[in-house]
Amino acid sequence: MTLLRYEDLRITLPGTARPLLDGIGLHVEPGETVVLVGESGSGKSVTARAALGLFPRGAEVRGRVAVDGTDLVTAGREALREVRTAKAAMIYQDPRAAVNPVRRVGDFLTESLRLVHAWPRARARARAAELLDAVGLPDPVRHLDQYPHELSGGMLQRVVIAAALTAEPRLLLCDEPTTALDVSTQAEILALLGRLRRERGLGLLLITHDIELAASVGDRVYVMYAGRIVETAPAADLLTAPRHPYTAGLIGSAPPLDGAPPGRLVPIPGAPLGLLEAAPGCAFAPRCRFADPGRCEQSPPPLRDRGPAAAAACHRLGEAGLTPAEAR
Repeated sequence: MTLLRYEDLRITLPGTARPLLDGIGLHVEPGETVVLVGESGSGKSVTARAALGLFPRGAEVRGRVAVDGTDLVTAGREALREVRTAKAAMIYQDPRAAVNPVRRVGDFLTESLRLVHAWPRARARARAAELLDAVGLPDPVRHLDQYPHELSGGMLQRVVIAAALTAEPRLLLCDEPTTALDVSTQAEILALLGRLRRERGLGLLLITHDIELAASVGDRVYVMYAGRIVETAPAADLLTAPRHPYTAGLIGSAPPLDGAPPGRLVPIPGAPLGLLEAAPGCAFAPRCRFADPGRCEQSPPPLRDRGPAAAAACHRLGEAGLTPAEAR
């Protein structure tokens, strides 16, 4: 069974000119890493939180979000509780915001085991030490008695990952989990998440704004802009054969991760579309050098297949011949 599936998910807030999410469709299979990439405001975090049934207050929600077969849009309290405590877990970008600074690490890690699963203190503490060891923290028993300020950012992010694993979830939702860390620690955390995925058969939905990172760690990548999926492709193909102008723009404005000379970086002109700005056509058209006013600004382009497991939402698909070289 598909672990996570979105079907035409649309989330609208009162007083906005466009939806937060507009017809999102994607899926994550067990043992797979799927990446959502896009600029701030594209809807990535809203998409991830929807997989826990966490919708913005006052929002109108249509469509379907299913975790292990449970539709979170229509689920009752008990079904939501089952998903949030046993099937899916979230890892946020700032580990220090995820913990209580005046509570010991051991208390943070054992709380759900004791309150939700009614484990005795000794058993919960042993499990917490086991998880700290699994995420690569040496001397885990000592760390259980420390406070968050006694740990580095990388160590604390490992603690947060351990907390997400306490109930043996099948799905991890990772909302830019390395943003607050230095480059070397980022690589360690990403390697850790990859190892846990392989060893435990987890499904990972990873959020990032870095398209080079997305292509290097993901199996499949979805590119988001203004609440819509504008392109999806296997990660191995995305950097070499983008088909949406926005994807090509992200590639052209990002320095390579391999340390090679980046050449001339070309930023995407303009600014992302705000929630108070309507988009009757393609939301990217005002920033796109390939835009055709007759089509692009009047009707939103549908996602069209462009090969196995790949699609792009562009009226000029097949005409522009976009490549990373052209984007630069």
